[in-house]
Amino acid sequence: MNGLTMKHLRYFDALARIGHFGRAAESCAISQPALSVQIRELEELLGAPLVERGGRRIRLTGLGEEFVGRTRAILRAVDELADLGRAAHGPLAGRLRLGIIPTVAPYLLPTIIKSLTRLYPGLDPRPREAITQRLIEDLAEAKLDIAIVALPISEPALEEIPLFDEEFVLVRPLEDAGKPVPSSERLHEMRLLLLEEGHCFRDQALSVCNITTASTRDVMEGSSLSTLVQMVGAGIGVTLIPEMAIETETRSSSVCVSRLAGHRPTRTIGMVWRKTNPLSTQFARIADIVREAGLSRQKQMDDAA
Repeated sequence: MNGLTMKHLRYFDALARIGHFGRAAESCAISQPALSVQIRELEELLGAPLVERGGRRIRLTGLGEEFVGRTRAILRAVDELADLGRAAHGPLAGRLRLGIIPTVAPYLLPTIIKSLTRLYPGLDPRPREAITQRLIEDLAEAKLDIAIVALPISEPALEEIPLFDEEFVLVRPLEDAGKPVPSSERLHEMRLLLLEEGHCFRDQALSVCNITTASTRDVMEGSSLSTLVQMVGAGIGVTLIPEMAIETETRSSSVCVSRLAGHRPTRTIGMVWRKTNPLSTQFARIADIVREAGLSRQKQMDDAA
């Protein structure tokens, strides 16, 4: 089709994803009128409208719905062609879009970035913190290169590399320090504080405590592990946090931390990327760096215990 450019496709992808001309233009670093012109040109090339205009958000037409899927497949293929060139030129360099879940990011990301920039001077890490579902969607749409998540993900199109396991620990008010530590099975009898829906750590904690989603009406929620720990310090309830979060989240709170009695639950942290990405060999080396960061933090925790 004469006149169709990658610019048209990238602008349309942004508009379809964001659903608003102004915000889509901002994400593309152009003016709203310029974006409108590009979308009009694309529609003229196709001979039919792609979006329904009017109102605060745009809607895709039937053609637009079909076209956006094809568009994203093309953009993904083009990005992977660029990665093929990067893979053929020695050490990893250029932009690296790294996704990481919120229950890992504050505790490992600084160490990971320092290691990456030291070992790969030409690398430009672009970290993004988000819940697992969003990271997996962005991987599928080639908006991320790799993601650090809790496994398993079980997506056929993604490569999964387990890195390390870590325990969940129980955080209670400081006055409970002398009390017996409950088993994970008994936690459902206590007032449990959990992360909001959408966080994979919430689902893992519910599983540890043998609590079904139907019985979570009495569970209190927080937006972050830091919020949960502060709520525990205020005497509102108890919570579970991953081992790597202990030092950061509890040092200024009136809480005590205990290993659960009996079976000690764990989670597996791993790294995922698209199997079709030509940089798979380089990503496996990055996985080793993340693994080393996680194991090093665990050693620090054990030495301090």
